[in-house]
Amino acid sequence: MSAPTTTAPPGAQAMTHRQTLEALSGLLLVLFVAMLSGTVVSIALPNIIGALDGSQTQYTWVVTATLLTATATTPIWGKLADLFHKKTLVQIAIVVFLVGSVVAGLSQTAGQLIAARAFQGIGVGGLQALVQVAIAAMIPPRERGRYNGYLGAVMAVATVGGPLLGGLIVDTSWLGWRWCFFVGVPVAAIALVILQATLHLPTTRRDNVQIDYLGALLIAAGVSVLLVWISFVDSSFAWLSWQTAAMVGGSVLLLALAVVVEARAAEPVVPLGIVRQHTTALAILGSLAVGMAMFGGAVFLGQYFQIGRGYSPTEAGLLTIPMMAGVLGSSIVSGRMITRSGRVKPYIVVGAVVLVVGFAVLGTIDHETPLWFVGTAMFLVGTGVGMTMQNLVLAVQNTVPLRDIGAASSTVAFFRSLGGTIGVSVLGAVLARRVSDQITRDLAAAGVPASGSGGAGSSLNLDALPGPVQEIVRAAYGDATGHIFFISAAIALVGVIAALLLRPVTLRSSLDLPATAGPAVDGPEPRNGDPVADAADVGTGRAGTATRH
Repeated sequence: MSAPTTTAPPGAQAMTHRQTLEALSGLLLVLFVAMLSGTVVSIALPNIIGALDGSQTQYTWVVTATLLTATATTPIWGKLADLFHKKTLVQIAIVVFLVGSVVAGLSQTAGQLIAARAFQGIGVGGLQALVQVAIAAMIPPRERGRYNGYLGAVMAVATVGGPLLGGLIVDTSWLGWRWCFFVGVPVAAIALVILQATLHLPTTRRDNVQIDYLGALLIAAGVSVLLVWISFVDSSFAWLSWQTAAMVGGSVLLLALAVVVEARAAEPVVPLGIVRQHTTALAILGSLAVGMAMFGGAVFLGQYFQIGRGYSPTEAGLLTIPMMAGVLGSSIVSGRMITRSGRVKPYIVVGAVVLVVGFAVLGTIDHETPLWFVGTAMFLVGTGVGMTMQNLVLAVQNTVPLRDIGAASSTVAFFRSLGGTIGVSVLGAVLARRVSDQITRDLAAAGVPASGSGGAGSSLNLDALPGPVQEIVRAAYGDATGHIFFISAAIALVGVIAALLLRPVTLRSSLDLPATAGPAVDGPEPRNGDPVADAADVGTGRAGTATRH
């Protein structure tokens, strides 16, 4: 390939703290909207699924549908961000998210809600990738640690405020659960206005752009088939059956074809060169484990407090505050300490260990566990999440030039979302099986015939069940939830191993690598983990000229 023609992009010049904060305000508001969409709904889901007469499997798929489409589209958004106008892409993602929110709020059945949430996830995928990309295009890795504290604060406010807001909406008769989806519309509209006025980022224009839609389609199809199998195996068909062979075999085949397509694509959505790098590979493994543990475990906390313990949605939202306090405190403190020292690995390792400990403690809970004990464990989980999630992305961003930030950031986000999607599906399936088995066993022990249980094993509308049956269902959910948290702890152990194997690095203070002649994906791993010292090792890349918008 011929060497590119480059100019010093204005976006790569140092920005003042005020300019950075002005641009960051719109991005943080976008992040707030994306996170709010999940946290507002999570605490209200038992009521929503009950009102729509849905099942435990549908409960899981309301969450999984959004994660799945967000996962599949995240790498596409990231690749587009490397090729086109980042601000326009952010605004498009917001509009897609808004449309999905409105349609979800108007849903009349659980199936319609799942479909609307899937469409909404396309916008969420864009937002979760593009916010990271835009911040990386403005702030050098060394300084990014401090600004990650702001990200953590927004994350904590959205996650604490979301369940509280969702609980209040559900408990307010003149609003109702549909406003859990409508509430984000005005916030997103404000974000659009702020971004139009404040966000100005460099754009690298490339000729003969080719987006690997086939690769993205194969990845989405392969993961979807696997998740469908996880949801229905052992209930609709046996583990050893032709359905299992067809679904698992088909999933493996589709994902293998995706790897072949990605290896040959001119613009792969998941660049294998980035994935093969030592730091990126370990960050992906860590993000996969953190995503599976965090999304897969935390999404069922609202269900535990409401169905397993009998609290109202508002009370359940209040009870999640310890976890969000952990996220807020650890992300801010660790972010500032990383900026001061320039070292990120120690905080990732400590966070991964704390995450495992927190989930292990949660794994011991049942429907009678004291709330102070549950709250302490949740605080530990939040602390672990705050110290690992954003810092794993930061470690990867430090190893690639500015022009590949989109692909690198979205690749890590892709695997984190993939882990979350698999985690929610797997743990949701385990929870459904254990709850069904325990309810059947306890009903038989209590002498309640199946015909008189009111569909206790499949319905989440507890108000429609007889009083004694309600108690049996609550105990089943409360006891089974501890088991899935223990599984989350085992999954999170993989993140500890990945964190320990990361190379110690000092974050660079420049926005871009000194030699931007090519992407780091084709070059060797930096010696001693210092991309600045080894900038000469970076290979040649595509022609392009950066402009600012």
